[in-house]
Amino acid sequence: MTTAARKYFTVELEGGVATLLLDVPGESVNTLSPAIGVEFDELLTGFERDPAVKAIVFASGKRDGFIAGARLEMLQAVKSAAEGEALSKQGQAGFDRLERFEKPVVAAIHGACLGGGLEWALACRYRVASNDPKTQLGLPEAQLGLLPGAGGTQRLPRLIGLANALDLILAGKTVRVRKALSLGIIDEACPAPLLRQVAVERARALADGSLRPRRPMARKPAGVAAAQAMLLEANPLGRAVLFGKAKEALLRKTRGNYPAQELALEAIRIGAAQGMAAGLAAEARAFGQLAVSEVSKRLVEIFFAQTAMKRESGVADPSVKARQVERVGVLGGGLMGSGIAWVTVNAGLPVRLREQNDAAAAKALASVGAIFAERVKRRSMERLDRDAAMRLITTTTGWDGLAHVDVLVEAVFEDLKLKQEMLKAFEAVNGTGIFATNTSSIPIADIASVADRPEAVIGMHYFSPVNKMPLLEVIATPRTSPEVIATAVALGKRQGKTVIIVGDAPGFYTNRVLGPYMNEAAWLLAEGAAIDELDAAMVAFGYPVGPITLLDEVGIDVGAKVSKILHAAFGDRMKPPDALEAVLEAGRLGRKNGKGFYTYGEGKKKVVDESVYDLLPGGRSRERFPPAEMAERLALSLVNEAARALGDGIIRGPRDGDIGAVFGIGFPPFRGGPFRWADAMGAGAVVEKLERLRQRFGDRFEPAPLLLEKARDGGSFY
Repeated sequence: MTTAARKYFTVELEGGVATLLLDVPGESVNTLSPAIGVEFDELLTGFERDPAVKAIVFASGKRDGFIAGARLEMLQAVKSAAEGEALSKQGQAGFDRLERFEKPVVAAIHGACLGGGLEWALACRYRVASNDPKTQLGLPEAQLGLLPGAGGTQRLPRLIGLANALDLILAGKTVRVRKALSLGIIDEACPAPLLRQVAVERARALADGSLRPRRPMARKPAGVAAAQAMLLEANPLGRAVLFGKAKEALLRKTRGNYPAQELALEAIRIGAAQGMAAGLAAEARAFGQLAVSEVSKRLVEIFFAQTAMKRESGVADPSVKARQVERVGVLGGGLMGSGIAWVTVNAGLPVRLREQNDAAAAKALASVGAIFAERVKRRSMERLDRDAAMRLITTTTGWDGLAHVDVLVEAVFEDLKLKQEMLKAFEAVNGTGIFATNTSSIPIADIASVADRPEAVIGMHYFSPVNKMPLLEVIATPRTSPEVIATAVALGKRQGKTVIIVGDAPGFYTNRVLGPYMNEAAWLLAEGAAIDELDAAMVAFGYPVGPITLLDEVGIDVGAKVSKILHAAFGDRMKPPDALEAVLEAGRLGRKNGKGFYTYGEGKKKVVDESVYDLLPGGRSRERFPPAEMAERLALSLVNEAARALGDGIIRGPRDGDIGAVFGIGFPPFRGGPFRWADAMGAGAVVEKLERLRQRFGDRFEPAPLLLEKARDGGSFY
């Protein structure tokens, strides 16, 4: 064997097969840059001329990663659409050469194969992947406001079909190996230790002609697949129908707020109708346009913020280390408790779950099992992995098994005395463990006031449904030890959460800023706004659901309780209108009892329950409000309170406030969060808008002191 090394690649030559290992120096993962492309092109030229090289294997020199995509700092440096288009064309040319290379190239994939990494693999003649949970493949550029810019919009549809490719590209989905194999993205899967050996064998077989890849698109489809291929993909009329339906579905979802998906759809359409060269040209133009768009800038900023948070411990002192957590207890197996148990066992940690009785414990186990069953059904998890995870959870109706847990997460009913009772009982059986309360409204210091070890009490506020919502608020009291804070943060990250540190005050951060937003929605209802029009205005603004739908989902009673807590803490600016009291008194709790602002029932289409208007001022005669006016009132209410929370020290900085709002309450990601949005408008403009609203509606719109300061000084949050 001969071995040679360059800056980015190590080359090993044995038996006619050159193995290229990409290892970007000084980085934990491989990300792509033009310099890597230049070095790779030089290597191809050498292999082309070297008669000793019959085939090539392309793999990663990193232990657990293939290529995570393009280097985002490079994309952030793009100053014009023309520059972005040129960058895309450069990548396209490199992969076009790779695809046409006369000697077979096999991609050996282990770990994340995303974005430009998958585009690189798609240009290879054969793809082998490790059947390891770490291995995931996809083109997630849409999640960053971009599209695949190095041929991905053209090669993937030609490989796996239009319908399958649209599903992956427009949603920015990633798939595991089993799904990738069934779709035809990869040709073969094998155990990770055998990956390079198998790849070398396949490269030799391709070189001597004994192996010819069989791809799903090259096979003759049968049954429903044959009908779909013939009707929707194999003729111009069918393709027009396919793309028309795809665009309709896309716009229903994005409301036109995310241009990347529309431009990706158009590039794929052009490629299907006019050929690959035209498709690549459309892809490059769109990539350049998107690279300098405000939407992409905001989404990339969010990505960088999340990445930075993953490296933080939650405490300023770098010498403070998190405790090792090997066992976790969960008190309460309801919706929140079972969700917390699921994210914990899914992270590979044993869980001891305590419930009041055997029936409740069995129900909690069933809830955890149902989440795993759904993942198995979607083929994102193997049954054996599901069974192994379920074996990590045990239940009890007493305190046995909780004496040695490292962290106990309490998720019982939202009642101060009950939570204090649980804390005292835990301390009686466990003298070293951390007590983490999942309260959403009760100050952590109040709960910890009865503790023998207040330094070991902390808040871990999860969001429902826990298995889907990415945010975790970690709330420390002045007496919580730094070690406990670091441990809670580390546990949250291990559970797959984006963690922000917030101060111990009513509502913490997310519920506090959500309070004025929801109150303003209630004020609009009291003024005569229609429920569906109000919800539609906020969905058009960019929220995943409107405020009234959200209230039905959370529970009208829960909303009323939190509203009272915030009103008591912050005074009249948080005072809700009396309009909703009659709704609650009528026994309407929302979806959970099938009676709310909307109709619920099996087989029923969700529509506004017109009878609820009889309980509101104005009755069934509703006023028409301009959607932009409604959206502005609600959004500015939230931004104003976010600025107050920052000024009060509840969050560490605007970055945490934006992440909390985007991932905790659905603030539109393409706007970057309340602080990015305020900066885009300018503090002076925000204050001016708030003052106009204050003149019309009163002091609840009084601008936050920090906003006034920024407006006066011409400053910004970032």
